[in-house]
Amino acid sequence: MQHSAVPDLAHTRTRPIHWVATAAAVAGVVALSSALQPGSATAAQHTGPGPRTQSAPLTTAPPTTGVTFPIQCGPLKAVVAKKAAGDLDHDGRPETVAVVHCDASMGTPPDAVYVLTRAEGTPAPRVVATLVDPKDRYTVTDFAVRAGEVSATLLGYSSTDVPNCCPDLKDSAKWRWENGAFVRSGPDRTRSV
Repeated sequence: MQHSAVPDLAHTRTRPIHWVATAAAVAGVVALSSALQPGSATAAQHTGPGPRTQSAPLTTAPPTTGVTFPIQCGPLKAVVAKKAAGDLDHDGRPETVAVVHCDASMGTPPDAVYVLTRAEGTPAPRVVATLVDPKDRYTVTDFAVRAGEVSATLLGYSSTDVPNCCPDLKDSAKWRWENGAFVRSGPDRTRSV
């Protein structure tokens, strides 16, 4: 066994200055990485032989901020709990679907589901459809927008005697744009939870 010529090496014990130096180094890496972000992605135009593809027009879904939702919250404000976007009416512009409820500090406020769009040339989005009305007392879970369809699981109540904390009915629902309106499909009966 070989013994060290220096029995007590300085780097074997951590001191506060080591932690300060480590923290400064990590902060420097974080600051540098936030300053050195990659640029926007660009696509090259296809010029060679073979099949050509065409990109969809660049559009963005309407934001949910600044929208007056038709939900009655009294002194409370309306909160967007979930949102998703997709081209529901196949016009090339995405719509936003928002799950909204009142910002209650206690209990389970009922959800509403609204479809937002922005007319061409107008800056402000507007509500164009109500898929779930808050007066129906549903809580929305498993919410998604896929392939031009809105889907959600609705938790509800069999009577007004059931407390808001404990929904006792479960229903799956899907909405699709057909002939100028949203049409709901799903099971005809709700199931007990």
